[in-house]
Amino acid sequence: MAFLIIIVGTIQSWNVALALLNLCLISSIMALGVNIQWGYAGLLNVGIMGFAALGGVAAVLISADPVSDAWAAGALGIFVSFILAVVTAMAAIYTYRTMPKSKARAAALLTIVVVGWAAIRWFYGPATEAIENVNPASEGYLGGLGLPIILAWPVGGVLAGLAAWVIGKIALGLRSDYLAIATLGIAEIIVAMIKHEDWMTRGVKNVSGLPRPVPYEIDLQQTQWFLDLAARWGQDPALFSSIAVKLCYAALFTVVLLIVLWLSERALNSPWGRMMRAIRDNEVSANAMGKDIVARHLQVFVLGSIVVGIAGAMLTTLDGQLTPGAYQPLRFTFLIWVMVILGGSGNNWGAVLGGFVVWFFWIQAEPIGLWLMDTVTSGMASDNPLRIHLLNSAAHMRLMTMGLILLVVLRFSPRGLIPEK
Repeated sequence: MAFLIIIVGTIQSWNVALALLNLCLISSIMALGVNIQWGYAGLLNVGIMGFAALGGVAAVLISADPVSDAWAAGALGIFVSFILAVVTAMAAIYTYRTMPKSKARAAALLTIVVVGWAAIRWFYGPATEAIENVNPASEGYLGGLGLPIILAWPVGGVLAGLAAWVIGKIALGLRSDYLAIATLGIAEIIVAMIKHEDWMTRGVKNVSGLPRPVPYEIDLQQTQWFLDLAARWGQDPALFSSIAVKLCYAALFTVVLLIVLWLSERALNSPWGRMMRAIRDNEVSANAMGKDIVARHLQVFVLGSIVVGIAGAMLTTLDGQLTPGAYQPLRFTFLIWVMVILGGSGNNWGAVLGGFVVWFFWIQAEPIGLWLMDTVTSGMASDNPLRIHLLNSAAHMRLMTMGLILLVVLRFSPRGLIPEK
């Protein structure tokens, strides 16, 4: 992988190579999270993008500057709505647990839900409308806390973990295929909420200009020591500053990847990890040995989702903006799963390698395909319809390349590039 990235830097540019490296690092962290769920416990979670989107929301809530006018217009109504939602949920749970199963309990639950919903909407509707009417072209949302964005990474993990706990309490009793359908549907719900709750994320208008945990290029270009360093190495300051910023991101992402990888390895090789693999391989035997299967599944589901949430916050940090429309569950969930399967399910090092390999070829398939089509059709006239069609279709080689790589690896190494021991 290092050789391939060096080749990209030499032939294309080091800017492209380092941008690719950063995305590979984030993809590897996300693949580690899925490997914790699937490789350790056999949980089929296809709602990955929902948890990654929650990490992106955390980046906005933590780092964006607060919009004071929006807070004055509707923050109190949002807070009251949240309290009412919590009270309604607690009242419904208490009623369900304390009353015997009967028509009276059903009627009481229905009354609590209807009254609670009406009370929430009474405050929520006017509050959100007031917030979204505050300078909607550039604001129209509450903003965040204005804190360093690097704090959003653990917060993104916490948000994803809380959501995973709620989802797990509902869905983890389902069989694997039903669990996959449920998690996919819930991921779609999460992404739809992020797209349409403008007061929180500006919806499809996106939140841009998020602060960075690394220097800005323009600041480096105005710093004397950096200019002296660029001159000493014979580099253009503008290009050199872009490379330096990407190297800073790569250093931060590498630290997070190494920490998550180390913790994952420690967990996998501990008694807890052996127990999880025993549950994965034979739930009946593990249950007979006194293991609480549902509780352990919930535990590992939350842990894997926390890692995915951290990666989602890192991705939004790298982009510098939250783009809810970019979270496409079917498309990117497929990619992450290919990373885990191709690298080797149950092996953390395999998940990391799969993250690098799949994302590298996902990005490079288009330029490689364009070069290949140009070479194959070089003997044709420039206006040849077949040549024009092949050159225009080069971008679609991504999916074919992913399928080909997956088929080749599964044919010659069915358990992945680095199989589980």
